[in-house]
Order: sequence, then C-alpha cells, then structure tokens
Amino acid sequence: MRIPLAGAIVLVTGGASGIGKEMAIGATHRGAKHVIIWDIDEDGGEAVVREIESFGGHVSFYHVNLLDPEAITSTGEQVLADLGRVDVLINSAGIVTGKHFLDLTDDDVTRTFGLNTFALYRTTRIFLPGMLERGKGSVVTIASAAGLVGVARQTDYSASKFAATGFNESLRAELHHSGHDLHTLIVQPYYINTGMFDGVETKYSSLLPILETDEVAAKVLDAIEAGRQSLVLPPFAALIKLLKILPVPLHDKLCDLFGINSTMDDFTGRKRN
Repeated sequence: MRIPLAGAIVLVTGGASGIGKEMAIGATHRGAKHVIIWDIDEDGGEAVVREIESFGGHVSFYHVNLLDPEAITSTGEQVLADLGRVDVLINSAGIVTGKHFLDLTDDDVTRTFGLNTFALYRTTRIFLPGMLERGKGSVVTIASAAGLVGVARQTDYSASKFAATGFNESLRAELHHSGHDLHTLIVQPYYINTGMFDGVETKYSSLLPILETDEVAAKVLDAIEAGRQSLVLPPFAALIKLLKILPVPLHDKLCDLFGINSTMDDFTGRKRN
C-alpha cells in the first residue's frame, strides 16, 4: 500500500533532533497537511517548529515524556482533540547507554526499554484505532541494525531493538490476519551520525558507513510513500540476516571480521541530563 505524505497528518516521536527532525521537515516538504512533533526537548522542538513554519509548513510541538504512560495517553488524546486524526505514526525516539553489561543498572535497562520498546505500544495503541476505522494509515518503527544482530556493549539497546522488530512483525502479521489493509514499516539502520552514537567507529566504511541523518530520513520517507514494509540501511547490512543460518562460531568470526563488535570500543555518546 502506497502512503502519500501529501495531505497526511504525520506524527514523529523524537522529532526535535536527529533523524526525527529531518523526517518532520522532509514530510512537510513532501506536502504533509500537518506535522506533529513529540519530544521532551522543548527548545529543540520549538526550533523545529520555527524552521518548518519559515517555509509555510503546518506544524505543532507537544512536550511529552515518552517514559511516562500517562503523559503519552493524555498527549495523544489532546492531539486527537486538536487535529482529529494521525495518518502516519513514525516511532523514532530512542536512547542508547553504551555500557558494558555488568555496568548497566536496572534504571538503565528500564529507561532503554521504556523509550525504545514500551513507547511503541503506548503510542500505537492511541492512534491505531482511528486508522482501522478509516481503513488507511501507517505505523513506522525506527529500529536498528542492532535488532538484527547482538552487538558488544549493547545488551540493553540491542535487546530493545530486537523487541521493536518483533513488535512490528507481529503487528503486521496481526493486521494481515485480521484483514486490515494498513501499512507498517520496520527501519533497521546502521549507526547514524546524530550524536547519539558519538565515538563509534566502523571498520569498513565502504560497506558499512556511518549514515547521515538527512539521507536516512529521505530514504525512510521514500519507503513510506512506496509502501515498503522493510528497510535496512545500508543494503549490505541486510546480509546479517543470512549470517543467522550459519553455525554460531562461524557467525561470530564473520562479525569479528567486519568489526561489528569493536564499533563501540570508543563510544562516548551524547551527553544527557
């Protein structure tokens, strides 16, 4: 199912920065009727609003803590009261700790899963009923290539992205089995140059480059409009799926060969409050 962004109401979580910001701006350029930004960063969110309004776009920013179920529910109800519907829901907000397993606290793991996984359920639960009633709509899950293969120093992040992948696949299967013709898209990119993964290095940049936010955002929007249901970036990363059929020792050697488990060795990440 092709999902034209022209005339659509598009909601982007984590839309105040990074790929979320670029998708919000890009959707506006493609003719979205209204773009909705959800983020905890008020300054960043308002800056994106000003940028979109500067070229005539229609946009709203809602300050929301995606770790707070009640905040998600109340903000979702406010969006529906204000705008009536959401046609395209892009779950983009995410977080990474980059810690060794034994350094992770329960709070770290809870925060990672709260934002990367549980928020998917809470946002989709609000806007999916309207899509089902209208018989059209799109739920987009920005996961990660770390949802295809486990990576050192990502036991919480990778696990949360595997969960996000399972969420999308099961939702797609359930919608199909129930006869609902709605669109879902799972996006599994390699590292993106957003600041969230500062310090990360890649061994073979020609095969597995650090991706640029504007290029990834454009490809995601292209995929939505084309009706694609899976997008792995760069395409070479999709070969990870084939590694799964190999014996574990060989799988691990190939991951080492491509430097996958050394990517986080010098990770610093983006500072957060």
